[in-house]
Amino acid sequence: MSRDKSVARQQLAPGTLRRIAAFAQPYRGRLTVFISLILLEAALGASVPLIYRQIIDVGIADKRTSLVIGLAAALVGLAVAGALISLTQRWFSARIGEGLIFDLRTRVFDHVQCQPVAFFTRTQTGSLVSRLNSDVIGAQQAFTSTLSNVVGSAATLIATLVAMLFLSWQITLMALVLLPLFLLPARWLAPKLSQITRERYQLDAAMGQTMTERFNVSGALLVKLFGRPTEESATFAGRAARVRDIGVTTTMYSTVVMVALALVASLATALVYGVGGVFVVNGTLAIGTLVALTAYLNRLYGPITSLSNVQVDVMTTLVSFERVFEVLDLQPAISEAEDAVPLPVGPTAIVFDGVSFRYPSAAEVSLASLESVDADRLSSEPGQMLLRDLSFRVEPGQMVALVGPSGAGKTTIASLVSRLYDATSGEVRLAETDVRTATLQSVRDSVGVVSQDAHLFHDTLRSNLLYAKPDATEPELIDALRSAQVWDLIESLPDGLDTLVGDRGHRLSGGEKQRLAIARLLLKDPSVMVLDEATAHLDSESEAKVQAALSQALVGRTSLVIAHRLATVRDADQILVIDGGRIVERGTHDDLIDAGGPYSELSRTQLLGAPTPAEVYESFT
Repeated sequence: MSRDKSVARQQLAPGTLRRIAAFAQPYRGRLTVFISLILLEAALGASVPLIYRQIIDVGIADKRTSLVIGLAAALVGLAVAGALISLTQRWFSARIGEGLIFDLRTRVFDHVQCQPVAFFTRTQTGSLVSRLNSDVIGAQQAFTSTLSNVVGSAATLIATLVAMLFLSWQITLMALVLLPLFLLPARWLAPKLSQITRERYQLDAAMGQTMTERFNVSGALLVKLFGRPTEESATFAGRAARVRDIGVTTTMYSTVVMVALALVASLATALVYGVGGVFVVNGTLAIGTLVALTAYLNRLYGPITSLSNVQVDVMTTLVSFERVFEVLDLQPAISEAEDAVPLPVGPTAIVFDGVSFRYPSAAEVSLASLESVDADRLSSEPGQMLLRDLSFRVEPGQMVALVGPSGAGKTTIASLVSRLYDATSGEVRLAETDVRTATLQSVRDSVGVVSQDAHLFHDTLRSNLLYAKPDATEPELIDALRSAQVWDLIESLPDGLDTLVGDRGHRLSGGEKQRLAIARLLLKDPSVMVLDEATAHLDSESEAKVQAALSQALVGRTSLVIAHRLATVRDADQILVIDGGRIVERGTHDDLIDAGGPYSELSRTQLLGAPTPAEVYESFT
């Protein structure tokens, strides 16, 4: 009754039905059996009232005990057969439905993983998860509940009408005359109930968003720091109250519809008994036939009501499929070339050759429906140029530092090395191979990244470390943790490596998370290390420990280091000063100090490592 009628007016994209059929292709055998069972169940159900008629009009009227017993046994057999068919039908439905859910979910999940980082920075996580849950489940219903409803209702309706017309065309026509009274309550109240249902979904989503934001570590911390638990409780109570109130309203509307339908059904039954009873008294209708007609009456209105909504039901499932296809049709901005080759194993040079870069447009990497914005608000204009004709080389085993003001393009350079983005023009090469012609797996294996915000999954320390190398042995784990200067901490924990780190690793300090991230990277053993503000916002003691861990991690590896604190990069083989997407200075620390340019000015400002007031302010924001 809460069906949204507006969905029937939507236009499907060309080829949608063909693509749906392709998903159903592996299940065509099971679908054939499933439909056959639906038709068989409808046929068996339609035969039961006829047996009632024979028992009364022939068996009882003629006092034929053996016939009555035989027909009663036939009813038992039909009941058992119907139960077995129902169970078998449900098994096929479950196998088909769950199989389709699995196929769709895994296809969407794998496809989403191929999307660039820009996709995830723009997309609402809740909307994306909804595609893998609500829409995928809605899509599979096309082959289970919707298919079963349409085929079963049509078969039941046809069999019922044929049988009723055979028994008494007069009473059949009278039953059909009452049909509008049966459908009108649903027609009158369904639009209002549909509107209330949509509103309830929105209110549920708002309440759920409140819980999601306040229950994660960052949200809970913010509420506590600003001392707002009372206000938060009031806000949640208000939203929960609206959900409560609309739940009561929905229940009452649904009850009114169901009561009205039950009332009309009772009226129809009374009318059939009344008119049919007169026919029986007059001798124009047998009493067994009247009982059979009444039994058929209970099978008549349900299928008609279901079929009256068939367009909405079918379109709802097709639109769910289309929403899934919308995600699958978004082509990843980063893809692997057909003739891609793995990067050579061993020492790796980094080369930027005339590289320019701008971020792709929103329309290239995102969907309006996943951002909850109108399609015309999703810009197709590419971003401004962030890197301009950038050229430099990092020899195998060297450490090159990138310094410069915020927004200069340093992190963008790091993203191009790990191929989170592709250069707009020019080439980024690893081991003299353009990363666009290398296999993605070999690039991921060759490049390791430690950012300023090390992410840990809500799992054990062991699981987070094994993410880098699933087959790592216990000695390898311990060796990596020792090299990362964090093994002493692990040993002091009651559960050791089996300690849960909490949501995003919040049970650990910033320095501990960074050192664990370094240990994870050491297990991965990449030939290229990219450190993006790996010591930012750490206290002096934590920074010293992380620096000690990094000094071990960088030995023998090509490294690209981004840092605001110049003291952390003064020993680099080469320092590149980036400003406005260009290299404005390059050289060693001593050469750049002697040159008296931007680097020298930065060095004097920071007193070779002392944080500037701006950095102190940034560490608190």
